[in-house]
Amino acid sequence: MLQQGILNPDLLHLLARIRHTNTLVIADWAFPFWPEIETVDLSLCRGIPLITDVVDLLKDNFKAGRIWQAEEFLATNPQSTLELYRTSLDGFQSLYPAVEVNYLPHIDLKKMVPHAIGLVRTGDPTSYGNLILESA
Repeated sequence: MLQQGILNPDLLHLLARIRHTNTLVIADWAFPFWPEIETVDLSLCRGIPLITDVVDLLKDNFKAGRIWQAEEFLATNPQSTLELYRTSLDGFQSLYPAVEVNYLPHIDLKKMVPHAIGLVRTGDPTSYGNLILESA
């Protein structure tokens, strides 16, 4: 029986199928449903878990090559939220220094979603906090 790390069997199953250059979406509670891709819904209530909680758990086993986020995230959130994300994403960057966050318009980020292996829905209420991670 697993006793640490990611315990959710649906999330583990999804992560085990991601290969080189595949993408994974980590989304907030209000992100649209995409019927063409597998969705693992981890939301318990508003704020649990946060996108950064999921990122923090992924860092030990997910080798990120690139990360995308909506540029609107930077303009609509307080400095404390920007710092929370920066700290969380720095974990990928300390393990894999070439990883950087690429910002693009939210509408363009959504156009990338159907090409992802899967989507992880959280309870996060952060405006434009959604991330797309590409495996290295």
